[in-house]
Amino acid sequence: MRTRHFSALPKAYTVYPKVIQSLIQKPKNTEKVLPRVEYVVDQLEINVPHLTQYNRICQFKNDGTVPAMYLAVLAQSLQMHMMTSESFPFVLLGLVHIRNKIKQYRVIQAAETIQLACKFGELQPHDKGLQFDFIITAKIGNEVVFEGLTTYLSRQKVDKKVSTEKTKGGDPVVDYQLQDTWTLAENTGRRYALISGDFNLIHIHALTAKAFGFKQAIAHGMWSKARALAALSPLPAAYEADVVFKLPIFLPSQVEFLTAQVDTTTDFLLRNAKNHKPHLSGEVKTL
Repeated sequence: MRTRHFSALPKAYTVYPKVIQSLIQKPKNTEKVLPRVEYVVDQLEINVPHLTQYNRICQFKNDGTVPAMYLAVLAQSLQMHMMTSESFPFVLLGLVHIRNKIKQYRVIQAAETIQLACKFGELQPHDKGLQFDFIITAKIGNEVVFEGLTTYLSRQKVDKKVSTEKTKGGDPVVDYQLQDTWTLAENTGRRYALISGDFNLIHIHALTAKAFGFKQAIAHGMWSKARALAALSPLPAAYEADVVFKLPIFLPSQVEFLTAQVDTTTDFLLRNAKNHKPHLSGEVKTL
């Protein structure tokens, strides 16, 4: 495993020329192998004005603490640089974000200095292609305070013999209760992009989204998960939040937020307010 160290978090937007170039030039790494590399920001100091803006758009409270989702968003900058600076076997704009899992082991204060690290996981078969993870770790001193897992799908032609099998009988029935209905503005994607640095064209405007096969711009999955967790606040001091992204949220739109409580686990669901098709489902567990 090779490690690359950074004195500060690299800017995500600086890699977009390479992302556009990847549409023209096929990846040099034709073998489906992920680089064995880890990117580490040795001393990350939280930019409090930026955190405040993030909290505002996701509706977390500005209380001097760092939402675990904020660290997952910062790590996306490392992920973008890893995919454009290393021998990466897939076209970036063809990737689909299908899952995100975070674990917060204690409350993180905005004044604390963090070591943030990200590395590739292993390639795994998927019934629509190949999936892989980014593994994220945040430490304060020698203490691990946060871990994250971000899963992407690269659509490929698959051999039915190696495709993943779906669970027989379907998902268990969850007794969700409607908590709120949110009206999402057309500019939600642009506003979040300015904070997150994720300027993927499918999120920015209907015109740019149509170039990639979407009828309208779609909301960022990481925003929709963060918005759901903010609605569940106050969250436990130590918790795990696992989300599967399903159908895109078109902008503008109305979505319903539903929850179900079982012991120390809260299941939650975002669905379309008109047709009740699911956008994401997840759960929060107390650690």
